[in-house]
Amino acid sequence: MMRLWGRTSSINVQKVLWCLAELGLQEGKDFERIDAGLHFGINRTPEFLALNPNGLVPTLQDGDLVLWESNTILRYLVRQYDKLMRFPVDTTSQYQSEKWMDWQLGTMWPPLRVAFLGLTRIPEADRDYALIKSSYQEADALLGLLDQTLEKHVYCSGEQFSVGDIPLALCVSRWLLLEQTFPDKTGPRSQLSNIDRWMRQIELETKYKVVAQKELNIVK
Repeated sequence: MMRLWGRTSSINVQKVLWCLAELGLQEGKDFERIDAGLHFGINRTPEFLALNPNGLVPTLQDGDLVLWESNTILRYLVRQYDKLMRFPVDTTSQYQSEKWMDWQLGTMWPPLRVAFLGLTRIPEADRDYALIKSSYQEADALLGLLDQTLEKHVYCSGEQFSVGDIPLALCVSRWLLLEQTFPDKTGPRSQLSNIDRWMRQIELETKYKVVAQKELNIVK
């Protein structure tokens, strides 16, 4: 049985859990999930570090193969387990999807992560609210690029839901939730109607709700 290490509140673990759900793989039946990270610990033990020297989640073990880096795990799962072709397989859709996965990880998530961690993990007395607001607004501006694409396409890579939509939607859910919860700290978010439509469609047509995390676990 596959093993997945990671807590369900982690955005990177949520990517993997959502992908597994889309592929029809069930926790307890097709894979085992082990809580790890933050208050769960485990991720700094010698046994875990032998699997993932970064000491981070998610980490996936499938037989003799051990993978870390969430987007790499998504790529592997789709290639190995998408027997029913839940995701598009044509070259154009695949690489359009890959493009957005890399953009999410390398461009959009870094500034949003600063705001997210600043408002949910860092004690209030230690928060840099100027940095939090500027980071949130940087992420807000970047999401305008995604909104432009979604004006022309139903999903990020075309007319069919793809694996690239998974990391994007999880970032967008945090962008929305932060502004709803801390409007005076983030500043206003842009009204991006195409992203709003896309998120409604994702909630209706995918397994998004199995990982949707509405609890911010705020550190006071």
